[in-house]
Amino acid sequence: MRRLLAMRDARLFLAGQSLSLLGDTALWLALGLWAKDLTGSSSAAGLVILCIVAPQLASPLAGLLVDRVRRRSLLLAVNPLTALAVLPLLAVHDAQDVWIIYAVALAYGASYTLLAAGQSALLHTLVEPDLLGPANAALQTVREALRLVAPVAGAGLYALAGGAAVALLDAATFLAATVALLALKLREPKPTRDPEPRAIVAGARHVRAIAPLRQMVAACALCMLVIGFSETLLFELPHALGKPDSFVGILMAVQGVGAIAGALTATKAIVRHGELGAAGFGMTIFALGCLLMADSTLAVVFAGKLLFGLGLPWIVVAMLTLLQRSTPSHLQGRAFAASELALAIPQTLSIALGAALVALIDYRFVLLVQAFTVGAAGIWLLIRMHGPWPRWTRTSTTNWSPPTGSREVTPARSSRRWRRSARRR
Repeated sequence: MRRLLAMRDARLFLAGQSLSLLGDTALWLALGLWAKDLTGSSSAAGLVILCIVAPQLASPLAGLLVDRVRRRSLLLAVNPLTALAVLPLLAVHDAQDVWIIYAVALAYGASYTLLAAGQSALLHTLVEPDLLGPANAALQTVREALRLVAPVAGAGLYALAGGAAVALLDAATFLAATVALLALKLREPKPTRDPEPRAIVAGARHVRAIAPLRQMVAACALCMLVIGFSETLLFELPHALGKPDSFVGILMAVQGVGAIAGALTATKAIVRHGELGAAGFGMTIFALGCLLMADSTLAVVFAGKLLFGLGLPWIVVAMLTLLQRSTPSHLQGRAFAASELALAIPQTLSIALGAALVALIDYRFVLLVQAFTVGAAGIWLLIRMHGPWPRWTRTSTTNWSPPTGSREVTPARSSRRWRRSARRR
């Protein structure tokens, strides 16, 4: 971490992303609360998140664009445009204007799809391969730390000044992120073009060819089939506990405490257990948190939220690190987009299904389904974990070649095949 923070460009990049994440977290919560206040429906709040997530279905196009242009230039264009895209929220006044919230959420989701792929690809260029894990963990730590402040601040600002004030704050953070990008001294190489006609699916083919990456994406996609339920459950839990809607901010802050601990320990988990192992343990911790949140006692629900938050960073950091370290530079955008699409489809379905299920059945049954599904995915990854985190070189991000003496398997071999050959040796 000290090596990472000693780099000027890395510090600027992390600072810019931190400011952007502050606005993101505040706005996402405010849009959901705003929709519920206007309509009186938790499902309407869940549909806001659906509008934000749905544009990820076009992530292959976003990934192709990221690999066709300089990533820094793309981010410099998209950040200020996103600041403009949230300004129509100033025109929202009553229930008849709720469509503006949904329209802005869609535009925001489209921007987020481009920004996420571009930021991940730029980070791969910005730091050495052995610093990708700490960099992802640092970003995740900032993200989760902000969830301690931003939900309460966002809900408080929304309660005091309305959603328009939160929209202006978010626009300001995007402009601040733009300034940080302008200050970078990075000389990004000119992007290379693939001669193949099916370049848009090259990222998906790469993900499929790397066995650990394929297993990671498959397990995370299974989790997303039910994790999306949480977007609506978040607005249902206060009602079930006899608390006001603003209690959502407290629940997110409690989750943030656990998530900070998870983000701070994610790199150590990867070093000790490998990316698959860290993600598998994160999923099992997440599942236990869901079980505890099904209780009606506030202290037990808080404990569940802590574990819920603790497990997520291990999953996110492990997946991002594995993706970035096993993908060559010219495929970073498309590989990221392919993994995003693989997760966005089940996530979109689960958010829509969650909005309906919470209105029809007891929320505790929904939590039990979450716990069983995510726990099963975690156990599956733990069975296939490939040993400790290897010390890759920069060239190994292209050919995935483990260092001499490492017990890490190569993508071309399954765990079972490797174990048989190890016994013969």
